[in-house]
Amino acid sequence: METMTKLQAVIDNIEKVMIGKKHIAELSVVALLAQGHVLLEDVPGVGKTMMVRALAKSVSADFKRIQFTPDLLPSDVIGVSIYNPKEMEFHFRPGPIMGNIVLADEINRTSPKTQAALLEGMEEAAVTVDGVTRQISKPFFVMATQNPIEYEGTYPLPEAQLDRFLLKLKMGYPSKEDEIEVLRRAEGERPINGLQSVITIEELLKLQEEVHQVAVSDLLKTYIVSLAQATRQHPSVYLGASPRASISLMKAAQAYAVLRGRNYVTPDDVQYLAPFVMSHRVILKPETRYENITTEDIIARILIETPVPVRKMDYL
Repeated sequence: METMTKLQAVIDNIEKVMIGKKHIAELSVVALLAQGHVLLEDVPGVGKTMMVRALAKSVSADFKRIQFTPDLLPSDVIGVSIYNPKEMEFHFRPGPIMGNIVLADEINRTSPKTQAALLEGMEEAAVTVDGVTRQISKPFFVMATQNPIEYEGTYPLPEAQLDRFLLKLKMGYPSKEDEIEVLRRAEGERPINGLQSVITIEELLKLQEEVHQVAVSDLLKTYIVSLAQATRQHPSVYLGASPRASISLMKAAQAYAVLRGRNYVTPDDVQYLAPFVMSHRVILKPETRYENITTEDIIARILIETPVPVRKMDYL
């Protein structure tokens, strides 16, 4: 019960800023618990950056922001060794990736070379500069925002980079009622300025450990792998979900169970999270894209066609 109270406090805090986006707040917390990373994709102006800032202010952790631009260099992200002539030695000056919660804003507006600078940090929680590997302190959570690739001045993220993100989420436009409420709140002081942290680093690390204790039955593991393999065998798919996607789906399901106050994963958890975990890891054949079929459509069809463990005893 205490776990649910703490996590709900984080979600409530985010909702003070983000109107009508509770599911995005919940999924962001799921990724944070699962020690994964999130990619937020949508058009400018729908609150992607505000979402990340609200989450960061809800956690008493070191927050860093990287504003990606076409001229950004890898050293601007991971850090650089600077020579000190007085001491006659090099000193490492850490880059903004060396934080607990990192906002990678408009990640697809920089070159692939700079995008790749995030790869080691996101996968290994470490960076290597001049042959020296330095660990990033826990918790480490990257929340990146990007504009759709059809927009001017964007570079598509390579498959290896996309695979590092646990979840890919889309904000979407608010409803008419929610947008009116946004205007009301914008009349006074910005809500983000009044947010206070509601969970400490120690509490967050403890919750992340709880995720590892959530039970996942062999039948559910088989179900997860069946979903991943179905993407690889689908006739419309050029590149299916990797084994990392299967691991990510299991971890996300465990974190979602913690959020719901359970110590076991259900098939419903897996089905709900599968589109967010797998859609950005699946690449369609060119002829499929021309037919206006999306990866979300393919995964939805796979979820319908793949047999599900239905009895409670199957997944406990």
